[in-house]
Amino acid sequence: MRLFLCEKPSQGKDIARVLGALQRGNGCYNGSGISVTWCIGHLVEAAPPEAYDERFKRWSLDQLPIIPVKWRMDVKADTAAQYKIVKQLLAKASELVIATDADREGEMIAREILDLCRYQGSIQRLWLSALNEASIRKALVSLRPADETERLYYSALARSRADWLIGMNMSRLFTLLGRQSGHPGVLSVGRVQTPTLRLVVDRDREIERFVSVPYWVIDIRLSQLGQPFLAQWEAPQNATDDAGRCIRQAVAHQTLQNLRQAQDAQVIEVQTQRVREVPPLPFDLSTLQEVCSRRFGFGVQETLDIAQSLYETHKATTYPRSDSGYLPENMLAEAATVLDSLIISDPSVEALTRSVDRQQRSRAWNDNKVSAHHGIIPTLEPFRMEALSENEQAVYELIRAHYLAQFLPHHEYDRTCVQFTCGGHTLQANGKHIVESGWRRVLESDPATSEDESAQRSQILPPLTSGSCCSVQQVELRALKTQAPKALTQGELIKAMKGVAKLVTDPRLKQTLKDTSGIGTEATRANIISGLLSRGYLYKKGQSVRASEAAFTLIDAVPSAIADPATTAIWEQAFDMIETGQMTLDSFIAKQTTWITQLVEHYRTTTLSIHTPGGPTCPLCGASMRQRHGKHGAFWSCSRYPECKGVLPVVAQTGSTSSHRKPRRSKPKSY
Repeated sequence: MRLFLCEKPSQGKDIARVLGALQRGNGCYNGSGISVTWCIGHLVEAAPPEAYDERFKRWSLDQLPIIPVKWRMDVKADTAAQYKIVKQLLAKASELVIATDADREGEMIAREILDLCRYQGSIQRLWLSALNEASIRKALVSLRPADETERLYYSALARSRADWLIGMNMSRLFTLLGRQSGHPGVLSVGRVQTPTLRLVVDRDREIERFVSVPYWVIDIRLSQLGQPFLAQWEAPQNATDDAGRCIRQAVAHQTLQNLRQAQDAQVIEVQTQRVREVPPLPFDLSTLQEVCSRRFGFGVQETLDIAQSLYETHKATTYPRSDSGYLPENMLAEAATVLDSLIISDPSVEALTRSVDRQQRSRAWNDNKVSAHHGIIPTLEPFRMEALSENEQAVYELIRAHYLAQFLPHHEYDRTCVQFTCGGHTLQANGKHIVESGWRRVLESDPATSEDESAQRSQILPPLTSGSCCSVQQVELRALKTQAPKALTQGELIKAMKGVAKLVTDPRLKQTLKDTSGIGTEATRANIISGLLSRGYLYKKGQSVRASEAAFTLIDAVPSAIADPATTAIWEQAFDMIETGQMTLDSFIAKQTTWITQLVEHYRTTTLSIHTPGGPTCPLCGASMRQRHGKHGAFWSCSRYPECKGVLPVVAQTGSTSSHRKPRRSKPKSY
């Protein structure tokens, strides 16, 4: 019997229909000499420490580190019935086709079962990028040999075991040390979750320590031939900060008087540059999550769920958990079919879709840039657009627009910068004239740009030449203040996780991390953020995510190497090396074991400097308070901020308060 092992029931149903296995069985579909069954995600999981030894049920420093000699997998209790079905079918199968999702995790979901069941038959791999009928049929005639994807399993296994070693040992270690210093809670440490948490903690501390500085801007409304436009005063260097903002109020006020007395401004120089913007690539998952967070306020898990539904339920788009926006060159031949399907699915885009250049080849079509998966695009077959929810339609239209953009011209415009002299001062005006809308016909401008900034950059200037004069219509002085960095949204956190190399200052390490996939993977980043939210380390505030009191405590307690995003990025690179055969699973685990052992030995006798409720209690709600630093110095703030805004001055307290110090970031030796 030939057995197809899928990742989930819906996937199994789609593949069974194409194979003609239409007889529904218990947890499977059957046909002539063929059965199709499925997992429900992971049917097995890494055994907990107590499965290796009963004494590990009790947490003790003396028992650490816990290092399995022979790793164990246990059947998950909530899916044990389906595991039993899969095991029985494997015992009957002489030939197996792995049909789980085409990625590391999908490979692991299948092969961890094969290992546990000791399957000995032949294995092939079905590699799918879409679940529509045409894509399934195409993949079925080009099954891959099992050994082509086997190293994906070892890479996923390395990630899983590294997570286990760090999570089990470091969580126990720092929870127990925390209890010794009076912290009653569990300090949950994770290979990916902890450096992700640090990204938010660092941003929140940057916001907390920010001191606003006043500066002044002068707007001048000019006119030529009856056409008004806006210019700005360029302050002299001796009155500006590093960003070119005027920070000397007296200079700004004197300039205001001079400009108000001026009748006209003379053009000194006009510079015009033709700008050609190439279309953005089709989406990878992280970029889709980032854009949906910014445009629609969607959480990253919400975007992933929608993308998964478009792929799995509606068959409208291709596999969503992709880390690449590029497309295989041979898929260009399918473009006409995809474009025709767009029209059938949604007749409202017919005029636009018929007008594109179907022969155009954008930078997206590049075999050298395609990883295991290509960019997320519409599928070859029509679907029922009316079946989509409002949010599904919004995400689908974004994916469709990025695909259509590949067949439209570059967006071209002339950017003009004009300098003036007026009353002895220098002014500057910027203008933009669109020459070719191109792909902007299907994609709006980025909403992140402020309205004021956007208006000044996109204004249409009158025809100006050097020496010409413009009349001064109005002069306005604006007193502004520098703004603190904004709290991270979920989309921005995903972007920071992916682009962690930008945070590294060491030039050698930066080069090493240049091409890394960052913290986590496309498949796991949303789960990491959701986990931090559910554990109370992060909380939502509007569209932003903020670090809780527990998050500050944890980041201050754990070794800098574990909280450092660069460390996790290096691990991700090691997983890539295992996948490509440059490193073995055993050598990676051996190095991790040594490192964990050294960390445990280093910290076993350490007394952690953990902030505990030893300071004053909040006068409003009675919760503990922690010391913060503002522009006027240190003060006590309620640990429940922003829900509670209770504050106390440090100098007003007595006893332990006067000697209480703000927790200091621990800087242990890195291994």
